[in-house]
Amino acid sequence: MSAIDRRRLLQGAAAVAVTATLTDQLRSAPARAHGAGAPADPLGPPGSLDERPFPAYDYSRANKLPREMTGYWSKSFEVAGATRTAKVYISAETPIRSYYTVIAVPDGVRTAEFLARSGWVDVADRRAEGLFVLEPGPGGWGPHADEAVYVEAAMAFHQNNRYFSIFGLHYLVGYGAGAPALEAWAVAHPLRVIGQVFVDSTGLDADHLAAYADRVFDGETDGSYTTVEFPPGFDLIRYAETVLPTWFIHPDRRTVGASLAYWKQANDAVGRPVRDRTLGTVYPQRRGSDRWMTSYAGPISQVAVQERPVGATSRVATGQIVEFLTAYTRYENFFAYGNQLYERADYAKLGVEVRTMMVEGFVREYLVHVPRSAHRRWGDRAPVLFVWPGNSQTDKVFFDAAQWWKVAEREGIVVVTVCEQYSNTSVSVSHRDSHAFYRQLREVVTAEYPVDPTRFYSTGQSAGSSVTQNFAIAFPEYFAAVASTSFTAAPSAAGTVSIDGVEHPASGRMIPNYQIYGYGDLAFLEGTLWDDIENSLDSWARYHLHTNDLSLSDVDDVDGERSGWHDRFVTWTWRGRDTGIPVLKVTRNVYRSHNTMPEESPLMWDFLKHYSSETGADGSVVRYYSPSGFRRPRDRKRI
Repeated sequence: MSAIDRRRLLQGAAAVAVTATLTDQLRSAPARAHGAGAPADPLGPPGSLDERPFPAYDYSRANKLPREMTGYWSKSFEVAGATRTAKVYISAETPIRSYYTVIAVPDGVRTAEFLARSGWVDVADRRAEGLFVLEPGPGGWGPHADEAVYVEAAMAFHQNNRYFSIFGLHYLVGYGAGAPALEAWAVAHPLRVIGQVFVDSTGLDADHLAAYADRVFDGETDGSYTTVEFPPGFDLIRYAETVLPTWFIHPDRRTVGASLAYWKQANDAVGRPVRDRTLGTVYPQRRGSDRWMTSYAGPISQVAVQERPVGATSRVATGQIVEFLTAYTRYENFFAYGNQLYERADYAKLGVEVRTMMVEGFVREYLVHVPRSAHRRWGDRAPVLFVWPGNSQTDKVFFDAAQWWKVAEREGIVVVTVCEQYSNTSVSVSHRDSHAFYRQLREVVTAEYPVDPTRFYSTGQSAGSSVTQNFAIAFPEYFAAVASTSFTAAPSAAGTVSIDGVEHPASGRMIPNYQIYGYGDLAFLEGTLWDDIENSLDSWARYHLHTNDLSLSDVDDVDGERSGWHDRFVTWTWRGRDTGIPVLKVTRNVYRSHNTMPEESPLMWDFLKHYSSETGADGSVVRYYSPSGFRRPRDRKRI
């Protein structure tokens, strides 16, 4: 999809059809039972999260919050000697680390009634997502500066608690006098916001916005990773350069000017506006925009102003707000130079299947994406990529974060994304039983989908990269090639690697391998292969160079090849001595911390797609390389 097509989609060119569809869906939603004699409290009394025991593990279903946590909840906060509250709504099917919309309700409403009448509860139920709701104090919302302590306390709880877990970045919707307080939080924490909508807002004052505009994001990470050092003369990103899709609905034109100007500047949307029936006046992000946060997706952001008033409880308006926000997603919430805004996957349009299977006595979830391009390109012999998310990342989180679906749509890859199992808490996940899970997935995918078993590949991020890299050492016959990010592995002194707590001997056999990591990554990935630091990066390279009868000095170019946005990628390649075929590759992303970036997925596929492998009955493996990525018949060469 072109940038123009994306913008037309996001601006709601088919606004009439969308509105009709949303209206029909909302009207046909089943009525929610009201408590006897309590029509103003349609959700029933909220349960309290104050000192409530943490939920027990619920292994009865895969990748869902515990059943006991679904429903309507209240959490209190002591702020300046007063008790304030926030509400949480968790739909029955909300997964671990789901998307949440943070809503600041207007003055003078009963929160439960507002959420029900406006359709927000139905939206959460239909989308299997959550709502986190900020409420005014007894006297109503105060000035945004006075509300800052409450909003910070509530958002801190929302982002880190053991009752539910979140995607990590938020959609914001502020109504009336509550909107400026929420907008002020976005100004202070722009990397954590995917998109925002403000209804009947006065906006923020120019002095408050100016206090944040020129703050810069430096190379510090969150304390767990290596600090990124920028080259001399490097222009740091300012807060006021953080792209953040924004929609003002019926703002106070007398006071909203400073906010509107701020977000237009942030989104590089200062050109000529266009008119849209739903959004109103739309200021699209400038073509050729040099904002870091859209280096992958292109200029997809926008600022919109709809002058017409809407009812705060209008279900049609709620549907339009949801359409605006959920066209976008975002990933990386603390390091600006890796933070990216891009298009959110639509499972229905893409045909993504959410499937489960029993693995070692536990129900596990996984996603299968078979793009229409798979059959066009490959007939019944499509390549398959198995994706292992990072620690705490579910299949659904990583499906959006890594944007492998975009690569799949273009290249015709079948993508199978693994979901992890409950780990150190009942609302988080990590890898478990990966070996058994893969072997079962391999059988299911081979039997049920039109795929080419000689072109199975593996990738992963962080802990998922660990799974991939350990498979590459112990079971290289599983895959034609591997490529992963931000975690390396090598045999221990005993010559083994650990998978699911079981030691397996290193095979000593080659497999084409590619690793991408960040300058500001895990401590054991600090530096390069040519410095004086001996760490996991060196041991990984040493093992795989040895299996190819190569040494470090056989690299194509010791200085590496620069590519990507602001030359962020430095890549080193080793080739087989006799064949000249690339067999090992490593890229350092000099402008990111630990979390992966969508720009890295195409790089990995451009490596993987050239390889195939055939495994004999005796376990022997023959590997091939195709310069065309198997697009030209009979161009494969034996490695």
